[in-house]
Amino acid sequence: MTTAMIKRYLSCLTVLALLFAAGCARSPQASAPAPAVEVGVMTVQPRSVDLTEELPGRTAAYRVAEVRPQVSGIVQKRLFTEGSEVRAGEQLFQIDAAAYRAALAAAEAALKRAEARLVSARLLEERYEPLIKANAISKQDYDDAVAARAQAEADVAAARAQVEAARIDLVYTQVLAPISGRIGRTLVTEGALVTSQQDQALATVQQLDPIYVDIAQSSTQMLRWQRRLASGELEQTAGGAKVKLTLEDGTEYDQVGELKFSEVSVDPSTGSVLLRAVFPNPDRQLLPGMFVRAQLVQAVKHDAILIPQRGVTRNQRGEAVVMVVGEDNKVAQRVVTADRAIGSDWLITQGLAPGERVVLDGLQKIRPGLEVRTVAALEESADAPVAAR
Repeated sequence: MTTAMIKRYLSCLTVLALLFAAGCARSPQASAPAPAVEVGVMTVQPRSVDLTEELPGRTAAYRVAEVRPQVSGIVQKRLFTEGSEVRAGEQLFQIDAAAYRAALAAAEAALKRAEARLVSARLLEERYEPLIKANAISKQDYDDAVAARAQAEADVAAARAQVEAARIDLVYTQVLAPISGRIGRTLVTEGALVTSQQDQALATVQQLDPIYVDIAQSSTQMLRWQRRLASGELEQTAGGAKVKLTLEDGTEYDQVGELKFSEVSVDPSTGSVLLRAVFPNPDRQLLPGMFVRAQLVQAVKHDAILIPQRGVTRNQRGEAVVMVVGEDNKVAQRVVTADRAIGSDWLITQGLAPGERVVLDGLQKIRPGLEVRTVAALEESADAPVAAR
């Protein structure tokens, strides 16, 4: 064996020895157990939540009054600005009052004539009283005097009624606002002839604060809620049910309304029941006829289990599943029933019990059967909403 071959052989032995030594040095680390995966969990704790339903609705004026003439005549003045706020009793139009002032004067003159005839009839009756006692006049003459006095009294009463009627007609030449609210466009102009029997209104006043919201709920939905309330699963809200609104542009209305009543019959054409809520409308943001989405608090569930949505996934069959950590700190997959979303949470009606630990953080690092180390899950927000949708 040459010297070169001997050197090459010794070099190979040296390399093999080094590789063997390195493998021996690493073998204790390879056999050490891997540290447990850390996951964030929450402990299931039932609480009370308001269950709501989102329904379509339309706004309607709280009160609507048509401004109509109660006497006939020519419109002389319009005394309001279209689209402005008016108060009950405020004058809106002036109808020509000349003929009505004359009618009042004539009625007052007729009253004075009737009162004068009454004075004469009373004096005649007073003069006849001693004469009838002395048999100086016939009974017929006395009876005629008594009847004349009674007729004169009736004439005075009728004349007074005529004066009052003429005075009322004169007052009606001032067309007043029947209610407080916002008045729309005028339908007549100065110089137009109006009558007390005409079909067309002069204008319309609508009270917008507060304002109604008419909500349509299907009879099927109504029966479902009633059944759950009757079974004791849910409890009726205390006081009037609260209602929130989403406007046509997607923004939330900043006032909270209250449900006032529901219709006693179902509309056969739509299969729905009308619910009516009342909302404050101080800024007149809501106008009659607007489409809205109403979030109506239907009931209270006292033993509700809420799980943040990030802790609920779907399996291949589309079922809602959560990862639960058992007492042995091992992960198990659990199929649950997610009834509805409540804010950023799911309302779980089946599959979980109070006190169980559900994984919220670190789901991508675990699998069923894996042992984990648990810490408190991170909070998404300090104030989680509790209104169901």
